[in-house]
Amino acid sequence: MVKRILTAAVAIPIGILILVLNNPHIIAAVVAFFSVAAVYEILNVTKYIQHKSVSAISLVFSLGYPLLACYVKSEAIITAVAFLFVLAMFSVMIFEHKKIQYEEMTFIGFVSLCIPFAFSTLSSFVFKYPEHGIFFIVYVLAVTWIADGGAYFAGTFLGKHKLCPEISPKKTWEGFFGGVISAGVFGVLLGYGYMLWDSIFTGENHFTLNYMLLVITGLIGAVLGVLGDLSASLLKRKYGAKDFGNILPGHGGIMDRFDSVLFVAPFIYVIFQLFFPITAL
Repeated sequence: MVKRILTAAVAIPIGILILVLNNPHIIAAVVAFFSVAAVYEILNVTKYIQHKSVSAISLVFSLGYPLLACYVKSEAIITAVAFLFVLAMFSVMIFEHKKIQYEEMTFIGFVSLCIPFAFSTLSSFVFKYPEHGIFFIVYVLAVTWIADGGAYFAGTFLGKHKLCPEISPKKTWEGFFGGVISAGVFGVLLGYGYMLWDSIFTGENHFTLNYMLLVITGLIGAVLGVLGDLSASLLKRKYGAKDFGNILPGHGGIMDRFDSVLFVAPFIYVIFQLFFPITAL
């Protein structure tokens, strides 16, 4: 517990500082680091890191893709890089087919594509919406982590029916619904708070908010967060790992902190792209 508190005491102020600075280049660099760290942790837990050639290609792509998504405007170039990554993976497998199994290579390729893509949506917010990107990032993290907190308290005091006992014995249906409701309510409060803060800070009312969309997004986001958490727990259970890493003492690795975010961030990014619940007046 002491380690968790000390880590939080250091990590939270650093995270707040990064958000307050609102520098897209710093955010892009941090997200790229999270991406490559998360992929490394998974490769390490599964022992696939021993396949050095494939792992090297995987880590380079995991670091580079989030940066490409921010700085390269051409979708054709980004698609071409992703395609070259796939070609490189299959080429290595062909030459090293006696050392690496097809299932291992496809798993590494899947992780190396999905995780960088998910993380890249976070940094893409600040490049897509320079004035409001930080709100979107905070909204994604808040929906996910508030849902976790709500699920913990609801499960602790009300939990009786197990959700997935073979994967995550402590999770309950009561906790699940408590987390979903918490995320929906807090999502609206956060949106209203952002509108109020901006009007006070700038002296003008720049935004209208679609509260219903924020509620629906928060509810679905909370469900996706649970799906991400259970998916990561299933992987750890399969390979007998308690945590993915130890970069955050008491909390585990980057994947342990952001597994719930990986499904939520792309979903909310797409929703905001389609509907953009905060519209400049």
